[in-house]
Amino acid sequence: MNNACQTQKEDDIRPSAMAETFDPMRTPTGRRAMLWLPRGQSAAWLIGAFIVAAMVAAPVVAVAWIALFPSENIWPHLASTMLPRYLKNTGILMLGVGIGVTLIGVASAWVVTMCRIPGKRFFEWAMLLPMAVPAYIVAYVYTDLLEYAGPLQGFLRELFGWQSAADYWFPDIRTKGGAIMVLSLTLYPYVYMLARAAFLSQSICAIEAARILGRSAWSSFLTVALPLARPAIVVGVVIALMETLNDFGTIDFFAVHTLTAGIFNVWLGMGNAGGAAQIALTMLAVVIALMVIERYSRRRQRFHDTTSRFQELPGYELSPLAKAGALAVCILPIVLGFVVPSLVLIYYSIGYFDQSWTADFFEFAGNSLLVSGLATLVAVGCAIFMAYALRLFPQPLLKFCVRLSSVGYAVPGAVLAIGVLIPFARFDNALDAVMRDTFGISTGLLLSGTVFALVFAYAVRFMAVSYGSIEAALGKVRPSMDDAARTLGESPWGTLKRIHFPMVRGGILAASVLVFVDGMKELPATLILRPFNFDTLATHVYQFAKDEMIEHAALGALTIVLVGVVPVIMLSRAISKSRPGHSGQS
Repeated sequence: MNNACQTQKEDDIRPSAMAETFDPMRTPTGRRAMLWLPRGQSAAWLIGAFIVAAMVAAPVVAVAWIALFPSENIWPHLASTMLPRYLKNTGILMLGVGIGVTLIGVASAWVVTMCRIPGKRFFEWAMLLPMAVPAYIVAYVYTDLLEYAGPLQGFLRELFGWQSAADYWFPDIRTKGGAIMVLSLTLYPYVYMLARAAFLSQSICAIEAARILGRSAWSSFLTVALPLARPAIVVGVVIALMETLNDFGTIDFFAVHTLTAGIFNVWLGMGNAGGAAQIALTMLAVVIALMVIERYSRRRQRFHDTTSRFQELPGYELSPLAKAGALAVCILPIVLGFVVPSLVLIYYSIGYFDQSWTADFFEFAGNSLLVSGLATLVAVGCAIFMAYALRLFPQPLLKFCVRLSSVGYAVPGAVLAIGVLIPFARFDNALDAVMRDTFGISTGLLLSGTVFALVFAYAVRFMAVSYGSIEAALGKVRPSMDDAARTLGESPWGTLKRIHFPMVRGGILAASVLVFVDGMKELPATLILRPFNFDTLATHVYQFAKDEMIEHAALGALTIVLVGVVPVIMLSRAISKSRPGHSGQS
């Protein structure tokens, strides 16, 4: 310790004898982390972090418990009847979406990053725009456009003189293929942004070596860039597949019976919570399998740069035909995934503005803002607390608990809803019974069926999003800043407030925006957990679209899309600046 620290009272400093025997502040490398912390505040941060992590992980544990010990076991019936169909449809959907997002995301990332094409600066951020449109909204729009009574088929019948559907063939959008197309168009940005970040971070030496050896742009991509970017691409595909599992609006509208649809059917249709939890546990097993496969597939592979030479990538000059193909690779996903849905929503919003701009719309928008805002405060606040506690106590056990609390983002919303609602409902019923027997009064629903349950589920699901941004921001603050603050007599809370907050405001803002936007779009958990007569913009759009009245919900859908554009622009700017040696020029 330095001399300034030695002037403090002995009871404010951990005894050296304790450090020699058992020191909970010692890192695996042997270096003590934040040795200067007072014992009382140390315990508060450590215990608080464990409590927060336990609360966030509780719904996942609850799902497993309810599934393994149901009040009425219908697993044999599910396993022999509905479950095989759910698994088959889910597998087909995930396979198709995996192929789709890989082809679109990787190809567009390579073209935008490594090739010289007109409008390159525009495509860098525009390729992320479909991420702002929830998949279920794209499904509603294309169904309205492509169904038999839609404008496209109506135009074709008038143009060719066809009288009925028997006179011609037109692909049906409400199929597994249609669901795969819609989900691929909205989820490929996950692969695009990670692949593009990987391509930007690659050393120019490997690319120069390929060019010196006479490799073309296509050959260099296959033999050099793609293998180096493989880990990032795999992570992007896994995230897209997890989002596919979470989707309910699209598969419900297209009548594709997946595991998510099975949860709603068994719970709401059959009234069996245990069976729904068992299907949910099956989904968790699929999610865990995806994560294990992703890690196992690259267990022995290492991807390191062998040089510190980073400069602006030179870019490949393409032939006229190749340039046209490259532009098509970039333009089509943007047009199909963002431009067409947005134009349709704008058209309907203007045409049905009087019917949409009502008190109900403001109520639904207010509910969305309320729930998403509260969830943002809770998720970001808990993420800051855990990230800072882990900074103070970089212990393996706490690291494990923090990582466990971040698993919520990988858990589909319908699964998470079961883990929240059933324990909350049992607590409410037990408390109500006790109060009735003891005092003759009913407490009603205190947790389940309230906004609290919805906010809690949102916070659990999006904790990983907020924690990742804040952890990365805190990681850029030098430990010497903490030491200097303590030397000047600052407490841990004072250090966080006066030193860290100003330095990590960008990370906190990014985390807040991402959580807020994800909350505005969340549908499965909202459908299950919302209170009676409580609708958000997402459920409002879902109900009208389900009744074939997307025109009346267009304004709400357009609002969700416009809110989602903000983080898209933020992500694009962050990715573009991620390459060492970046100068800000194309």
